Amino acid sequence: MPGALPLGDPAPVDGRLPETVAIDADRRNFGVYLHVPFCRVRCGYCDFNTYTGDELRGARRDDYAGQAVAEIELGGRVLREAGLPPRRASSVFFGGGTPTMLPSGDLTSMLHAMVDTWGLEPGAEVTTEANPDSVDAAYLQQLADAGFTRVSFGMQSAVPSVLATLERTHDPERIPFVVRWARDAGLDVSLDLIYGTPGETLDDWRRSLDVALEQRPDHLSAYSLIVEEGTKLARQIKRGEVPTPDDDTAADMYEIADDRLAEAGYDWYEVSNWSRGLEHRSRHNLAYWQGHDWWGVGPGAHSHVGGVRWWNVKHPAAYQQRMAAGESPAAGRETLDDETRRVERVLLGVRIREGLPTSELDDDGRQAVAGLIADGWVEGRPALQGRVVLTREGRLMADAVVRRLLPD
Repeated sequence: MPGALPLGDPAPVDGRLPETVAIDADRRNFGVYLHVPFCRVRCGYCDFNTYTGDELRGARRDDYAGQAVAEIELGGRVLREAGLPPRRASSVFFGGGTPTMLPSGDLTSMLHAMVDTWGLEPGAEVTTEANPDSVDAAYLQQLADAGFTRVSFGMQSAVPSVLATLERTHDPERIPFVVRWARDAGLDVSLDLIYGTPGETLDDWRRSLDVALEQRPDHLSAYSLIVEEGTKLARQIKRGEVPTPDDDTAADMYEIADDRLAEAGYDWYEVSNWSRGLEHRSRHNLAYWQGHDWWGVGPGAHSHVGGVRWWNVKHPAAYQQRMAAGESPAAGRETLDDETRRVERVLLGVRIREGLPTSELDDDGRQAVAGLIADGWVEGRPALQGRVVLTREGRLMADAVVRRLLPD
């Protein structure tokens, strides 16, 4: 089951925000994240806030779109009353869970409510995640007709044994079909891969990369498997039923991916993300990494506006009760002070291709840069120009780099 929510201050029942969130708001982009917390089965490695049918405890998938629309309307009121200037969404992202477990009409009604409330910037990015076995050609065409521009398929692997360890249910042979259907509908395509699965070999990983690149996606994400406490996979490893993932093998897999993607014309723009040109970078994810504003809709969704962060109640039944009562679904929130915001800018900014301005570092952090260059983890020339940009080895050691840049 998903872990606990963070600790924080109580959130107002009406969701109101302090007027300070409006300061410099016109310098920040605004995005919307819509969480759809439903899955057909729970994958053994997953600790996301998702629920299968027997875990809903009275909440109904059929009612969910209406509840999300109610939160969108509440969000519009809250931001207006806080004095924020009107801002159209530059990106919208439906994540989960499996958003495409809902009928396309439900996703459409949620998107249209978002447009009615906030509007969309011209050329805005509108993405949904999808499992390959949860869509067909007609469904994808309906999404495109409704205004979606992009679909991110959870491919994870092309090797059946790896998918079985992850407890993914789709047939890898389906990947070329769903990509073609998305292309035919006019949608951009992203593929998500996971590497470092217990028992996965380097040849398995090369096979997954080959299959993914054969599809010529616009964007590709490759994430190292993290074994989260409390998951089925963690228990299997503890009992010795599957081997412990090997960090050295995972590092080799990252380097293989980076080489193959570069050869195929993809540029890395964040530690785990590559795209075919600037225009295919995920604008929604960049907004997170660059500290912009977003409203997160749905159970367990997190939001951030002007230095205030909050998170919704987790279970769909609790969320349903809040929305039925006309209350904010926020379970708690925190107001970030200037130092916390600076630390977060370092944590996130160092991961992206453009790098981190050295002006974000304190004296100790700036003094650490020379040592990081000597260790081969930070590029020398950008550092002379005032930016910390990771080398490939530095990308593999990104957490260690951050610890050096943010000494206690």
